[in-house]
Amino acid sequence: MANLLDNSQILSLIPQSFPFRFVDEIEYADEQISKGSYYFKKDEYFYQGHFPDIAITPSVILTEAMAQIGLIPLGILNFIKETSTIDRDNLKPIFTNADVKFVRPVFPETKVIVEAEKIYFRLNRLKAKVKLMDSDNNLCASGTLSGIILTDKSIQF
Repeated sequence: MANLLDNSQILSLIPQSFPFRFVDEIEYADEQISKGSYYFKKDEYFYQGHFPDIAITPSVILTEAMAQIGLIPLGILNFIKETSTIDRDNLKPIFTNADVKFVRPVFPETKVIVEAEKIYFRLNRLKAKVKLMDSDNNLCASGTLSGIILTDKSIQF
């Protein structure tokens, strides 16, 4: 399936920004699959208080990275396909639910790769299978994430 937008356009539509943006690159995305990465730097703000002797990336941050890299691009592309609308002010992808199993810690100075596959998109709601791997291709987390695309006409979820 051809991309509706190029990877840099998709990246520009992800609403999160520093210091809560956990996506460096969208490698590939279409209406079915999204793949991208993020490098966790050793000076990320959350490492200061997450375990005193050895920094470990919090699972909530890993989940957010999976949403930003995997779920949100799928939601954006499916919404644009259905509505033919690329209006940044009317495109509010919201992460709503997670069922994720964490199997390996992610330490500072680790590049993670996220792959997501759409399960469904209907009525602006999305569910996707996601997995997060380190740069050595070790599985660190996997599960399902859900979200919704809010518009000015649909402010409740």
